[in-house]
Amino acid sequence: MNLLLLLLAFTFADEKEEMIEKIDSVYQFEEIVNIENTEVKNQNSTGTCWTFAGNSFIESELIRMGKGQHNLSEMFIVRNMYPIKADNYVRFHGTAQFGQGALSHDVLVSIKKFGVVPEEVYSARPENDYLNHTEMFGILNDIVNRVVKTSPNDRTPHWKNAFEGVLDAYMGTPPNEFTYQGNKYTPQSFAKSLGINADDYIDITSFTHHPFYESFILEVPDNFSRGYYHNVKMNEMLEIAENALNNGYSVDWGADVSEAGFNSDYGLAINPKDLETMRIKKDKIKWDSLYQELDITQEKRQKDFDNYLTQDDHGMHIVGIVKDAQGRKYFIVKNSWGTENRGRGGYLYVSYSYFMHKTTSISVHKDAIPAPIKSKMKL
Repeated sequence: MNLLLLLLAFTFADEKEEMIEKIDSVYQFEEIVNIENTEVKNQNSTGTCWTFAGNSFIESELIRMGKGQHNLSEMFIVRNMYPIKADNYVRFHGTAQFGQGALSHDVLVSIKKFGVVPEEVYSARPENDYLNHTEMFGILNDIVNRVVKTSPNDRTPHWKNAFEGVLDAYMGTPPNEFTYQGNKYTPQSFAKSLGINADDYIDITSFTHHPFYESFILEVPDNFSRGYYHNVKMNEMLEIAENALNNGYSVDWGADVSEAGFNSDYGLAINPKDLETMRIKKDKIKWDSLYQELDITQEKRQKDFDNYLTQDDHGMHIVGIVKDAQGRKYFIVKNSWGTENRGRGGYLYVSYSYFMHKTTSISVHKDAIPAPIKSKMKL
């Protein structure tokens, strides 16, 4: 049975490679820009894409800043944010979001408050190297919900110790001091040595239910910390992302990935004008020709967000641009679902149409924003 499964896995992998070759022969991708980035990681069975995307983004920033390559610990960020999420949930009487997810700005909030550590110092991975927070999160969720339901006369502050104990049991105690590359650090001093300034980064979105060029709290479930986002027009959001990449910066990207046109197995995400001509079955499409894509308007983008058709599904890291045989552009996107049986070694090519339609937010260094747009944003 195991041999059969192994043979099927190899067959499936071969089929994917054949399909990727077929797609490339039809689309004929040409690379325009590719920002240096660190190796693809795997979030496995955790809802922690936000910190994998955020850390990857910061790692590319460190390379850009001449600080060299560093593999930063995602789980250090996760471990430090859980007590904050729990406290927030209890203070909002159980009406706030308490889940494994968060948004890109929470990575920078954590770095600013707690610092950062290398992966080799604190990985919080089990012996089999497969991250799985299902059981741990279930227990943490039970704790905070029990606290919310407890009468004020019976409630004590001891639940916080119990909560920390669960985190320590599953993830280990994070270090207060460590040695890295021959030097001793605290998490805060290490972050300072890397020159990471959380205030240098801007969160951006594009929706019409708030005024353009003002900031608002983005109404998506994972924005538990009620972070503010600068609101610009859709074409300006695209311009910011493209300008960043053309000037050596990368982009932290939040998006809806539930569409049939998003396929990490084949390393491609497109926004077809006529999905039915591509569809094999409900959630599977064929990739046998160079399809025309939707022309996205601000109104279409807003309508799908209002109707929950665009949600904050996933965080990824945009590191480059390619173009196809018709000259249409795509972003090179680094994912956090590993490389095994993933197209393009864990990367995807995401069409500009898909980006404009399904982006919930981006984060960039403030210097990556074109001057005219920055002026409108009053930065």
